[in-house]
Amino acid sequence: MVRGTLRANTPMSTCFIADLHLSESTPEVTERFLHFLREEAPNHQTLYILGDLFETWIGDDLIPDAFKVILQQLQTLSQKGIAIRIQHGNRDFLLGKHFEQLSGTQIIRDPYTIELDGGPLLLTHGDQLCTEDISYQRYRAWIRHPVITWLLRHLSQGVRRKIGKGLRQRSTMDKQRKSMAIMDVTQSAVESLMKRGNSTLLIHGHTHRPAIHSFDLNGKHAQRMVLGDWDSTDNVLIYSNGAFSQQSW
Repeated sequence: MVRGTLRANTPMSTCFIADLHLSESTPEVTERFLHFLREEAPNHQTLYILGDLFETWIGDDLIPDAFKVILQQLQTLSQKGIAIRIQHGNRDFLLGKHFEQLSGTQIIRDPYTIELDGGPLLLTHGDQLCTEDISYQRYRAWIRHPVITWLLRHLSQGVRRKIGKGLRQRSTMDKQRKSMAIMDVTQSAVESLMKRGNSTLLIHGHTHRPAIHSFDLNGKHAQRMVLGDWDSTDNVLIYSNGAFSQQSW
């Protein structure tokens, strides 16, 4: 697992994506992502995947055949010298060291700080910022506890498959019964995180609401950039030559 600060202030560009939610039931998204890895990703020095690359991930020893080509393509990209950094999302927080080895990626902590043109930029999946969703935050604190994640990784494959199915059902039910406002980030949590990170720039995913939000932070102009999922537009954010731009894949 990569820790610390990575400097990215080079002439080449940096690319940010999140929330692909790849699954065996959405082969069209997998094909688009593979096309992206072959055609777009090689143009960048670093690719950051800010969580939920997969719809579910119940262990490095249970990789569906449909995902193996993805890991192979990530490995190919890594071998070409492209650095691929990935954060855990709320769907794939069991990604581990074997996944890193197979894919050539490196898992980074959440939140994570990089430097662009000498300034700190915070990266996070974003679910920890949805503080009004109290039931989810309690669940997140429990299931992401190191003891619980260790236990999950050591359960039988059959039990983990049932847990994965239950997690998908829980997510579907939450979307149906909870308001969109509750499942969005709260501004106070955003500002608190950015103050702790001494940054006026934040990029995150999770909410599936691509946008760029500007606001005042301790008298300074600040921005929160939200990545779209791969069912929406503006799902790729690129930093190059001192500016951000968005693409749709």
